[in-house]
Amino acid sequence: MATPKKTLVRAPESAAPLVQPLPAAGPRAVLRPQQPLQHAASVAARHAAPTGLGLDSAGVRFRMVQRLRAEGLRHEAVLAAIAEVPRHRFVDGALVTQAYEDTSLPIGHGQTISKPSVVARMIELLMGGANARAGQVVRVLEIGTGCGYQAAVLARLARQVFSVERIKPLHDKARELMAPLRITNARLIYGDGMLGHPPNAPYDGIIAAAGGDAMPPAWIDQLAVGGRLVAPLRDEAGRQVLVVVDRTERGCERSVHEVVQFVPLRSGLVR
Repeated sequence: MATPKKTLVRAPESAAPLVQPLPAAGPRAVLRPQQPLQHAASVAARHAAPTGLGLDSAGVRFRMVQRLRAEGLRHEAVLAAIAEVPRHRFVDGALVTQAYEDTSLPIGHGQTISKPSVVARMIELLMGGANARAGQVVRVLEIGTGCGYQAAVLARLARQVFSVERIKPLHDKARELMAPLRITNARLIYGDGMLGHPPNAPYDGIIAAAGGDAMPPAWIDQLAVGGRLVAPLRDEAGRQVLVVVDRTERGCERSVHEVVQFVPLRSGLVR
C-alpha cells in the first residue's frame, strides 16, 4: 500500500454554535478492559442461546471477524468490539439474513448501515496516531448515528461516545435499538452533525458516517490537540476517500486513504 500523502493545514480558531446546546455529561465512565478476541467470542458463545436463524450466536460474529482479519484488519481491540456487537439487531427484519455479510444495508430515510469492513477500518484508523500511543481513545464524537451500530462498537473502545444524528426518526430508532445492550457510556444527540457538538468538546476522536466536499470547520475546532479525525471526503477526481486529520500543536496533518462510498453529508434538522 502506498504511503499516505500528508499536508499541513491550519486549524480554524472557532466553530459555529450548536442549534440547541445540551448540558455537559457527568463524570466519565470507567473503561471496561478488552478481552482477547478468541476468549471474548468463546465466552459469549457459551452464554448466548441461539434463536431464530441462529444470528444470536457469537460464532456467527466470530466468523465475520475472521473474514475481516483475512482482509487485512489487525487491530485486536477493534476486532474484539466487532465480535461483541450483534449487528443483526440493527438491521431491518427483511434483511436480517444479510446482517453478517460484508455489505451496506438500507435503514430507511435514505441512509444505510455501513459495511462491517468499513466500520472496522475507520475505527482502526481512529485508534491510530496519538490515540495508539495512549493505548485508547478517551472521548469520541460520531457524526451520523444512523441505526446506532457504529456507536455501539465505539462504546466498547472509548470511555465516552457522543453521537449526533440530524434525522429525528433515526435518532429515536437508534435509542430503541441500543437500549437492550445496556450501554452506559454512549450519549445520543439529536442535532446538526456539521456543527459537531460543542458542549462536550474537545474530542480525542471524531468519526463521520457521511461524506462531503470539504471538512466542516467545527469538526477541526472541536478536535483536541493530539486527537484524530476520520471522515470520507471527495477528492479532486470526484471520488470519496477516507481522510485522516491529526491535530498537533503546529496545526493539522492530513493523510488520504482508500476509496469508499458514503451517503452525502447534509446540514439542518429533519423531523
